[in-house]
Amino acid sequence: MNETITFPKAKYSTAGITYIMYHRPCVVAWWSAVFPGFGHYLINQYTRGTLLTLLEVTINTGAHINEAMVYSFCGEVELAKSVINLDWMIGYIIIYLITIGDSYRAANQFNKLVDLSTPNLSNAKIFPSEIQYLQIRNPLISALYSLLFPGLGQLYNHRLFLGFYAIFWWWTYILLSHAHKAITLIMLGEFDSSNTMLAPHWLLFMPSVLGGSVYHAYITCVHHNILVQESQEERLTNRYAGSKFSLRGIKG
Repeated sequence: MNETITFPKAKYSTAGITYIMYHRPCVVAWWSAVFPGFGHYLINQYTRGTLLTLLEVTINTGAHINEAMVYSFCGEVELAKSVINLDWMIGYIIIYLITIGDSYRAANQFNKLVDLSTPNLSNAKIFPSEIQYLQIRNPLISALYSLLFPGLGQLYNHRLFLGFYAIFWWWTYILLSHAHKAITLIMLGEFDSSNTMLAPHWLLFMPSVLGGSVYHAYITCVHHNILVQESQEERLTNRYAGSKFSLRGIKG
């Protein structure tokens, strides 16, 4: 009789906890459409996601896509056409569509692997430069931290490198778009000055990054809490195997 091959559902590293969980592929694909790389972050493909986010910023800037979008929103269609760089634009479209399809495919595949995985995760692991541990956390707090400043919610969830990566880019967008200066001028009633100060290209990255950071922080916290519960249940089940005590009646 063949034995079913299983593998751990999650693994510690200095960067955080990498895990496999159920995801709705359409949601993953949607976040890839919002900002290439975000969908891959949701399914814990962090290296791929980081490289794709760097490509998004680089190629978008080279193709002047955000500027063209701003002109289109303002009804300046001809001006939008004039700023687009087709040498960059065609490559951007190809990478953009394949990224969406790849994140959708990967989410489907990972969903199939979830049933073959087991929690099998200790409460903590100590590394020379970091201590990672499982703990029940509040998803709303993690989302609030990222809403206040993208990256802080990831740090709350102990997603170390991604947290500082997000903080770095959010500062970059703030500095290049002059968003904080514009907000200050708006508070002072100087609306015309705030409009002329803003750099639309960098400003248009910010809503997607803010929304993606909030959602990622929230769903990661939810999944970490599930890992805590499943790991505790598995540990207690193994410890009290054969006894008449049942965890089913007290689960949740």
